[in-house]
Amino acid sequence: MSNDASPPSPAVSAAPLLDARDVHGGYGSMNILNGVDMTLYADEVGVIVGPNGAGKSTMLKAVFGLLNVNQGEILLGGEPIQNLAPNQLVKRGMGFVPQEKNVFPSLSVQENLEMGAYLKPHNVKRMLEQVYEFFPPLKEKRRQSAGELSGGQRQMVAMGRALMAEPTLLLLDEPTAGLSPLYMNEIFDRVKKINAAGVGILMVEQNAKQALAIADKGFVLAAGQNRFTDTGAALLADPDVAKSFLGG
Repeated sequence: MSNDASPPSPAVSAAPLLDARDVHGGYGSMNILNGVDMTLYADEVGVIVGPNGAGKSTMLKAVFGLLNVNQGEILLGGEPIQNLAPNQLVKRGMGFVPQEKNVFPSLSVQENLEMGAYLKPHNVKRMLEQVYEFFPPLKEKRRQSAGELSGGQRQMVAMGRALMAEPTLLLLDEPTAGLSPLYMNEIFDRVKKINAAGVGILMVEQNAKQALAIADKGFVLAAGQNRFTDTGAALLADPDVAKSFLGG
């Protein structure tokens, strides 16, 4: 009788929340993305950094169906989603917060948030409570017009509205652009809290050092291609990344 025992089967790791492979795309016939790869798991914060014109925001828009992907594949939860319309992606669990014009200034804070729950109106009360937990200042100002808020508070409204649809993946385009250091740190703190609550985050940031400091995974793009991909901590410690992309 043999004493040989079959080795235990290795644990099957969860599929990535987002898996972008060799993505090419742009506007019209002009490619801005020239073979970008990105993998992000549900418990991760991913940060895209790089010089102006590197394709950072373009990649985010490609993931959200705002421009044509003419080569490569983008998977959400293992299912191909490239070139699906944004409204279809929202139904599949994706949220997107653009850099500019991301609130309805004439509507109140709460009305802005309620607009985000149009696909799940039965969840409005529960999601409002959760959004107010993430962003306590919004509860105090819920009846105030969004256009009267500070830049940092408007960003909270935009992020909160996206969360009202209960996304599994939240895309943020320059969430701290134009904000004071105080609000920048507050937004990054909220990003970590939202991620800890079970939402994967992929964001583009110009404040590269601060963003990589909270990133589980960082993607440094240049000329529409990956130059470096690693943990946020590893990229911050890499002298080549520091010299070329982080100001020394």
